[in-house]
Amino acid sequence: MDTISVSVNILERSYKLSIPASDETRLRNAAAFIDAQARMFKKQFDHRDNQDLLAMVALMQSTELSKTKDSLQYKDNQLIEKLTELDNLLDNSLHPVQNSL
Repeated sequence: MDTISVSVNILERSYKLSIPASDETRLRNAAAFIDAQARMFKKQFDHRDNQDLLAMVALMQSTELSKTKDSLQYKDNQLIEKLTELDNLLDNSLHPVQNSL
């Protein structure tokens, strides 16, 4: 795995990181998103300490992540239920005599 050094800026502060080369675009996009969200909060709530702004971004993103995880879990459960139903239908169709005993 190739590791590269990258530098990203969030609220005029530079962060240097060593990451897998394959993650560079994702990391840069994430940093740009965090910076934009923090700047939006900065405008909405007067100028608060940057740490407060970043904490608000983290809280907002954690909430969204939690919602997404819950939604995926619900969909996974639905998929498992449907696959079980399909498996039972196929099993009954392929082995009707055996399943009726």
